[in-house]
Amino acid sequence: MSNERFASVWDAIEDTPEQAENMKLRSALMRALKEHISRTGLSQSQAAKLFGVTQPRVSDLMRGKIDLFGLDALVNMAAAAGLHVEIHVRDAA
Repeated sequence: MSNERFASVWDAIEDTPEQAENMKLRSALMRALKEHISRTGLSQSQAAKLFGVTQPRVSDLMRGKIDLFGLDALVNMAAAAGLHVEIHVRDAA
């Protein structure tokens, strides 16, 4: 077993730094959308209507099925929910 340390779980499990960065962004957006649904008390059906997707799609979001969502779709859902998405780019550590 290796004692290697990683900055995030995505750095540990993804094959490339590019894949890890993509997963970090996707997971942050999914987390924000789930928190928005919980905070506003929306049902999955209401959230689906607001986000412009189907209820099963919201169910996948709530169950954390990250592999089913791309960045574009998550950004679109966040914008439809009235959330502001920002990206900060800096040199890698």
